[in-house]
Amino acid sequence: MAWNTPGSDNSGGSDPSGRSPRRRQSSNNPLDALLDRARDLFGGGGGGGNTHILRWVALALGLWLVFNCFVLVTEQQRGVVLRFGQFARVLQPGPHFKAPWPIESVTKINATQIKTFGDNVPVLTSDENIVQVELNVQYRVNDPQRYLFGTRDADAFLQQAALSTVREQVGRSTLDTVLGARDALAVSARVQLQKSLDAYRTGLAVTELNLANARPPEEVKPAFDDVNSAQQDKDRLISEAQAYAAQIVPEARGQAQRVRTVAEGYKTASVVRAQGDADRFSLVVDAYQTAPEVTRKRLWLETVQEVLTGNRKVVGGDSRQLIYVPMAEKERAGSTGNAAPLLTPDLISPTVTSEADARVGRTARPVGREETTR
Repeated sequence: MAWNTPGSDNSGGSDPSGRSPRRRQSSNNPLDALLDRARDLFGGGGGGGNTHILRWVALALGLWLVFNCFVLVTEQQRGVVLRFGQFARVLQPGPHFKAPWPIESVTKINATQIKTFGDNVPVLTSDENIVQVELNVQYRVNDPQRYLFGTRDADAFLQQAALSTVREQVGRSTLDTVLGARDALAVSARVQLQKSLDAYRTGLAVTELNLANARPPEEVKPAFDDVNSAQQDKDRLISEAQAYAAQIVPEARGQAQRVRTVAEGYKTASVVRAQGDADRFSLVVDAYQTAPEVTRKRLWLETVQEVLTGNRKVVGGDSRQLIYVPMAEKERAGSTGNAAPLLTPDLISPTVTSEADARVGRTARPVGREETTR
């Protein structure tokens, strides 16, 4: 029952306005006053039934307008606003207001989602070899307007364009390039695919394109495996040679520098020695011019001393007497054997008689002993 309807019994002490004495007593409270106004609005004022219906309809219409005009776009989304079916604007992430439907409508697009497409494509290379290429493409929506209205089905177009681009790029390359240098082919295929998507107004952006694998047909797979193994051996040998060169070249340069240094030192020493010999010879010449006999005898003695310094044997002038002389002091200290004995009479070689002494029956004198009388 309504709060104040015609025919209702007001004997309960309520006044003509439909308020009970209790409400009249609490009318001083602001919250109660607001509730009283709401009750009066939806049936407490004593109006007719049509008035009540219109009030409820107005309330529902107001709530519908509020919820229909308010749009919340998340961080991952973009909102495409259509006004009477025609593109109006793009809503960025955040809260927005729009005209109510059917004036404006919003289509939300996930612009940050990464979509993936993969396929295994048989391709004929430029050297007439068939190779199976595994293709992986990652893409996302870059332009929501073009994605919705530029092409009928942008995702299907991307798939066809990716297959066509890979066939074109691989078809221009040789089999060795496809098997061993797929990274460069993937980069060029990605650039060409993006140009195709932009030309057809798909609103898509390629984030990654990979040629994950490329293999020959099963019938010739063993031969291609041998080729790949040979290529790997080639790369390994090149790496080993480069490592050896990096090791041996510095050593060779060091040895060359050492040889140059030794040669420079030898050159300097030879020049200085030659200059010293030349000066010494000049001094000897001057001394010889001053005293020829003394200089000649001194040179002879120095030469004999130099010759006999390194010898342990002295041969007499008559070529018959052999005398052992002691080693030099430094040579004796470095020798591991017994030192040579000193020159004593018992070490003198046996006496040898000459033919003249034999004829006269005389015995030759021992070598090294002088006559006591002449």
